[in-house]
Amino acid sequence: MDKIVRLNTFYKSLSADAPADEAEIRHFNIIRVEDTLLHRNVTVKYSRRSFFKVSIIRGRSNIHYADQFFEITDYALVFTNPLIPFHWEIIGQEQEGLVCIFTEDFFNQFGNIAGYPVFQRPDAAIVPLNADHYARFKQLFEKAYTELAGNYAYKYDLLRGRLLEIVHEAQKLQPALGTPTTASNASERITSLFMELLDRQFPIEMSNQTIKLKTPTDFSIQLNVHVNHLNKALKEVTGYTTSQLIQERILKEARVLLKSTQWTINEIAWSLGFEEANHFSAFFKSRSKVTPKHFRLNSID
Repeated sequence: MDKIVRLNTFYKSLSADAPADEAEIRHFNIIRVEDTLLHRNVTVKYSRRSFFKVSIIRGRSNIHYADQFFEITDYALVFTNPLIPFHWEIIGQEQEGLVCIFTEDFFNQFGNIAGYPVFQRPDAAIVPLNADHYARFKQLFEKAYTELAGNYAYKYDLLRGRLLEIVHEAQKLQPALGTPTTASNASERITSLFMELLDRQFPIEMSNQTIKLKTPTDFSIQLNVHVNHLNKALKEVTGYTTSQLIQERILKEARVLLKSTQWTINEIAWSLGFEEANHFSAFFKSRSKVTPKHFRLNSID
């Protein structure tokens, strides 16, 4: 499984200056493609990132997003989120555009940026543009680029607004129609992507961290497949249902947290997506035959 590409790694790949603090949770930046991109053909490699990207690009390229393939012949907007594997394969030598990079916490208390369709579904994430649309969207990016370099005290509030304007204007346009990535077995590809998303949420390292994908429906939305189709594919490949795989991974993490942290049962329950501690206790006992408290005290595997 590919490692998660974090901010400092991403900047190094672009030969650009890294942020002062890679762990900065409210990171925001805009980079010009032509200033940083090394023009070369590259092998398709899916990778997951710890940040969101919104890009406006001009030039020939292929976008590989989850299990979808999109051929860009001229202009496009591309939206990517940290959960879904993504790769940009450069075809033409002349590339132009801007890339906006930000973390989800940049929008903390300003709305759920991850909830917009362009960040939820591969078929909505790639938006083809004509020349007029490209000029209009590039102007929005250029305004944000200028604001970022300025000294206005409330520039980050303004930048959030600029970015949301781009999101909303993009969603008014017809998204691209991708084609499934060629694979010897579609069920195996869906299973691989599901396991990527599931494992992406672990390990849980802070008590204020909680998993976001908790149900089969949550995963089916991210993968843009019907929940029944997802379940059928997983059952075919692994022999287990979607719910069973999710629950087994949550149980595994629960045991680690109970044995290796001093977090309260309430904190562990919340981090694993349970609204009530008693629901977590019932879940744990039904599968481990002991309560979380008893497991912790006796260090039972």
